[in-house]
Amino acid sequence: MTETLSFAEIDKKLQSAHQLQGHGSNAQASPQAEQSTGTISATPFKWRDPATIPRREFLYGRNLIRKQVSVTVAPGGVGKSTLGVAEAVAMASGRDLLGDTVPSKLKVWLYNLEDERIEMQRRIIAAMQVHDVAFAEIKDRLFYDTGRERPLCTAITISNQVEIIQPVIEELAQEITRREIDVMIVDPFVSSHQVNENDNNSIDKVAKEWVALADRCNCAIELVHHTRKAYGQEVTSESGRGATALLAAARSARVLNKMSPKMREDAGLPDDHSSYFSIDRDKANLAPEGAREWRRISPFTLANGDSVGVCENWQWPDAFSDITPKDTLRCQNAIEGQNLRFSDQAANWVGATIAKELGLDLGSNKKRLKTIIRTWLGTGVLVKKEALGPQRKMVPVIDVGEWMTQ
Repeated sequence: MTETLSFAEIDKKLQSAHQLQGHGSNAQASPQAEQSTGTISATPFKWRDPATIPRREFLYGRNLIRKQVSVTVAPGGVGKSTLGVAEAVAMASGRDLLGDTVPSKLKVWLYNLEDERIEMQRRIIAAMQVHDVAFAEIKDRLFYDTGRERPLCTAITISNQVEIIQPVIEELAQEITRREIDVMIVDPFVSSHQVNENDNNSIDKVAKEWVALADRCNCAIELVHHTRKAYGQEVTSESGRGATALLAAARSARVLNKMSPKMREDAGLPDDHSSYFSIDRDKANLAPEGAREWRRISPFTLANGDSVGVCENWQWPDAFSDITPKDTLRCQNAIEGQNLRFSDQAANWVGATIAKELGLDLGSNKKRLKTIIRTWLGTGVLVKKEALGPQRKMVPVIDVGEWMTQ
């Protein structure tokens, strides 16, 4: 927070500065000069045994860190709020529901500033049922509130000046302390203030208040943020709406991107009605960035008949996840001596034969089949050679290499 000084205090500091200037850069330092008379002083570094330095306390995967602010950035409709609900249930239950490490049961405060409470109840209960989490596992550990009942505004603009609403900050601090909250999720960030989101100085003040709150209350705070219009392109954490000061204040940031139609086809999901999105942690000041992860939002029907999306972990399919040595041998027997073409444009493409033997749909598994062929060629299960084609030209064909043993 910015210190407000009276004219008398400013004058005193100026006089002190003039007195220091009078000594000159070559003046011999006196014992009195080594003692700071102001509020700013330089702290000498002292060696400390590294083994005695407390380790960073990661609370959820490598995204949420105690005493730090993290940011999740995503375009509208990707699933960031649904993800936040599932992660809140995971943290409160202390269970690894989505593939991220949860070191212990945590107290989580989910503050959604857009949805009504009954909608939050639907999402939380649906997530608990899909992930088989009993109420006893999260009792007195998961807290939820909505901006529709209690709006949350930490800052306003008055006469072009940003004013932090200290009573709100104090109430948040008191409640976080009273409930011993470990993680607070604010969704979305833009609804938690009333300042110009395009002004870096304004957003810097707001963001730093959240950082100070996390440090003061010994908790992790996640701010969920919208992106600018992406027009179908993948976004990064730097694509967040408005000023960049929010990202600068965060120690960790991740971005969500919806799976493209081409990716759905490559993954063999063209007819799957679930929604898929990726997670990239592309700003990580205190930990490695990590590989891209995937999540799926599947529809779940509650007992009242409502369909609710629930976030689940999802792994990009391994081309060989369900292929056994016996399957490989069967494919080799079907390929041997048939001069099946290497080109996927040919009518007798070898991939069609492999698909038939493995019981795969040719249209939705074309990329997977290409991966299988490329791998088998690399390991010698198959070999590429030339044979006379339909126009009496030599063309690449596939034959059996080293036979698979069961």
